[in-house]
Amino acid sequence: MTAINDTSPLLDHYVRLADGFATVLDAAPASTWTADSPCEGWTGRDVVGHVIDTQREFFSHHDIDAGPAPSLDDPAAAWHTHRDTVAGLLADPTVGERTFDGHFGPTTIGETLIRFYGFDMVAHRWDIARAAGTDHRFSDDDLSEMEAAIDGFGDAIYSEGVCRKVEIPAGADRQTTLLARLGRVAS
Repeated sequence: MTAINDTSPLLDHYVRLADGFATVLDAAPASTWTADSPCEGWTGRDVVGHVIDTQREFFSHHDIDAGPAPSLDDPAAAWHTHRDTVAGLLADPTVGERTFDGHFGPTTIGETLIRFYGFDMVAHRWDIARAAGTDHRFSDDDLSEMEAAIDGFGDAIYSEGVCRKVEIPAGADRQTTLLARLGRVAS
């Protein structure tokens, strides 16, 4: 990963989330990329592509050029390239501070990137780990951030193509509860 010299709270937050995602990708064996993920119809490679593509589309929608898309031949390497590109964009404070009217009202590029796209960088860690045949435990900070995001999304989290409703098992621990709220079964 490229070292980032100029930091801001936004850039630091993005890098922390992106590096957490990278840690899971870097530990995944090559078979992960063609294995089914918990996201119906998606392989591990598809999940990484989704996280990269949605962030790139978000920037493009705001006329911010993220350059050429990285090749998904090696999804972990593609993620590192993408992470460095986004970190480079966020090193310019005018990018993160740019305002627009979002789905939930007035916001900034930085706030939306962390709140919504950061959400994906945490949630999809579990999906990649499952495609790799391993388990992923969220940190307490990750759980808190995800719970706050889900609460903020309200019923919009269950919109078409986002998350499906799953019953929370009786006596579920915090992570199992979160996963159920994300439409995932932790068994």
